[in-house]
Amino acid sequence: MPETYYVVPEQQHNALVQAAYQHRGFLADESAEGARFCAEASRHGIRTHNGIKALHLDHLFGSGSKGCVPGAQIDVKPSKFEAAKIWNANKKLGQSTAYRAMDEAIRLADKYGVGTVSVDNAFHYLWGGGYVMDAARKGYIAYTNCTAALAEVVPFGGKFPTLGTNPHSWGFPTTDAVGYPIVIDWATSVVAMGRVQQLKREGKNLPPDAAVDENGVVTTDPNKAKFLMPFGAHKGYGLSLINEIVGGFIGGSLPTIRNRWENVPTGDKGTCVFFFQVIHPDAISSGAFAKGRNQAQNVKAVIDDVLGHGNEKCMLPGQLEAAFAKHTAAAGGLLFTKAEVEAFNEIATESKQPLWKLESFKTHTV
Repeated sequence: MPETYYVVPEQQHNALVQAAYQHRGFLADESAEGARFCAEASRHGIRTHNGIKALHLDHLFGSGSKGCVPGAQIDVKPSKFEAAKIWNANKKLGQSTAYRAMDEAIRLADKYGVGTVSVDNAFHYLWGGGYVMDAARKGYIAYTNCTAALAEVVPFGGKFPTLGTNPHSWGFPTTDAVGYPIVIDWATSVVAMGRVQQLKREGKNLPPDAAVDENGVVTTDPNKAKFLMPFGAHKGYGLSLINEIVGGFIGGSLPTIRNRWENVPTGDKGTCVFFFQVIHPDAISSGAFAKGRNQAQNVKAVIDDVLGHGNEKCMLPGQLEAAFAKHTAAAGGLLFTKAEVEAFNEIATESKQPLWKLESFKTHTV
């Protein structure tokens, strides 16, 4: 069903989000990086991780709590491996940390063929797909995972939430092949909690088997949703567990105390963990492609085969985001619902910025 959005100039959006971060004590550079990320999420239709979600998360678990420190600086820890960096983020803003980590992984991949950056003591970076998409546009294969802000997912066969929504994100440089980067990005729960919040704002129901209420009963009512369920039963559970185990190797502590500062024992840790990996395509090329194809031609041939044989109407991961970005470009600004504009006005009031007036924005139907 077509939906009508209000078109907010990107500069106006970024100015508000940056001002909101700076109002909370963040430095200008990290506030700008936070606003830049929120704009990218909105540009691609990622409404569950836009500026509303970013600032709400900061209020709940970041500068409004103990999970994020405005102005924090990253410490680079010793590593015996040249292509593997280890950082202590010191609770720096997640988007700012993630942008810098991905840039460093790219630098390492240019030099060594592959680069990894492991980040301890981090604050959640929101939409992992945005970081790998950016790297893929630049010609790299990129991956990231993180431990989510809270343990709010019940493991398969269990009854108590001991896992985060724990996303995995892959980006591939396929713009020449299909017109946009293929981005495979998913939370390991049926839906992210941001989706629950979005559907609550919009007065819509959750999909089946996505959440349970405080008594562990499955519900589609976002107002009653308390905990989330993994997608694909044991498969989503296993993928979520990967993040917790990788986090454990890096330095992350118990998921059930993460960002629950009243329950973090003295000397323990309640912060998130990130992992980034970038691969230069040349580093994995055998050069032995069929029928004399080069690497780029070979990748396109593989994708064409997947989408052939009657599968021509199938979508590729990243296609929806690319399509929404085209709507954004055609509209000439970022697209928000009436409820979202009202939420941004709450942010404007908090940060003492001018309110957005609905009548000042043109509309665009998608």
